[in-house]
Amino acid sequence: MKSIRIVGIGGSLAVKSSSLEALEEALRAARGAGAEARAFDIRSLALPMYDPGLDAPPAVRELAQAVEEADGLVWSTPLYHGSISGSFKNALDWLETLSGGEKPYLSDKPVGLISTAGGTHGLQAINAMENIVRALRGWTVPLVVPVPQAWKGIDPKSAEQLARLGQEIVRSARAFRGSVLG
Repeated sequence: MKSIRIVGIGGSLAVKSSSLEALEEALRAARGAGAEARAFDIRSLALPMYDPGLDAPPAVRELAQAVEEADGLVWSTPLYHGSISGSFKNALDWLETLSGGEKPYLSDKPVGLISTAGGTHGLQAINAMENIVRALRGWTVPLVVPVPQAWKGIDPKSAEQLARLGQEIVRSARAFRGSVLG
């Protein structure tokens, strides 16, 4: 049986991104649980604004293919003005390229959610991402991780929760694979 593949999408346009750091922490735990894990950094993707009239650039095609082949996903965004960042939303908008597949968008894929915030209101970004996951036909895992006061770095409690999320997404991806393919 092929190994579980987890794709992480996250970060921000900031040079030092706490949401990318949190994503990497969760993906490290996913690897520890036996999965292959790959991160797509929003800053490195350097995506143009989504325009349905444009052909998808190479970075979008690479991201879309990885998402299509993934068994599960982890998303991580900073909280900006009560929601997700514009650059993160733009990357998700480009997933429209997955609309015509045999299993469109995120069908049969569990998604783990992380937000980083300057204060304590990270659940606002989590709520926004949950709505997007549903719109793209995916499934969010029950455990979500809002990292408060992320400018201080990932504290031990948040690191523990991120590790649990990484393990949970692998467990969920295995369960989905077994029920969908079994």
